[in-house]
Amino acid sequence: MRAKQRKRKKWLWIIGGGLLFILLSAGIYGYSIYHNVKQTANLMHEPIERSISEKRPEPISLEKREPISILLMGVDERKGDRGRSDSLIVVTVNPNKKSIEMVSIPRDTRTKIVGKGIEDKINHAYAFGGVEMTMATVEQFLDIPIDYYIKVNMESFKDIVDAVGGVTVNNPFTFTYEGVTFPKGEITLDGEKALKYSRMRYEDPRGDFGRQDRQKQIIEAVIKKGASFSSLVNYDEILTAIGKNLKTNMTFEQMKDIQTNYKDARQQIEQLHINGKGRKINGTYYLIVPEKERLAVSNKLKEHLEIDTTS
Repeated sequence: MRAKQRKRKKWLWIIGGGLLFILLSAGIYGYSIYHNVKQTANLMHEPIERSISEKRPEPISLEKREPISILLMGVDERKGDRGRSDSLIVVTVNPNKKSIEMVSIPRDTRTKIVGKGIEDKINHAYAFGGVEMTMATVEQFLDIPIDYYIKVNMESFKDIVDAVGGVTVNNPFTFTYEGVTFPKGEITLDGEKALKYSRMRYEDPRGDFGRQDRQKQIIEAVIKKGASFSSLVNYDEILTAIGKNLKTNMTFEQMKDIQTNYKDARQQIEQLHINGKGRKINGTYYLIVPEKERLAVSNKLKEHLEIDTTS
């Protein structure tokens, strides 16, 4: 047992979620677990057509600890239907500043859909052109490179929460959603309740912005739970849930590099917000984000990525 512990390898699992985006860290002990992790990573791997972002002149160097960005996509795919992205969260990771910044893009945000030539809700990009079109559209909207994506089916996300033994969050107010009452204060949620907790929108006085905060609460809770030693007890269940429910363009080797060079970024997580005003255009509701607001968020992310800001 001690010999296995000396072989300990820590991994940064970045799990994206349909309604949340997940960063899960877990320690890996011994060859058999290492082998299973590698198999899971290979099962998750789903490359995209482009090799690097058009907004990044040179390929990213994980060995040099260059800040990276990840698009977490929660989708509602069903058999025979690609679906739409129910949740889009951009995560920037800066190991030099030992910090992570997260921003949810409201799904009703009106913007140009890259490759489609129209303005529409940003979450429709996935229905039109899948992962590639969504990444390109988010890149244009925020004017930053998107290096990696992680996609998870919303319905399957509850398996991941259950695999880490549930999560604990601090609920700001009491509400009932789909037959479940969530009391104010610290509450512990299994996978199904976590999914409902993160989906409620209309009873929240802050609407979609409140929903986004609850999604990010779940993400942070999974990060902390996944990073704990106790979660290793269920590593088979965790890996099974990840392998079935997640897709990413990260390779196994890139995941290893991220764990080695970026794990300290977990020390500080900052949540950003995109604000706007709702408006109906031709009978359809959109969130209109003022250019000043979009530019402010864009520059904050650029600063964290250590690239030039826009005046």
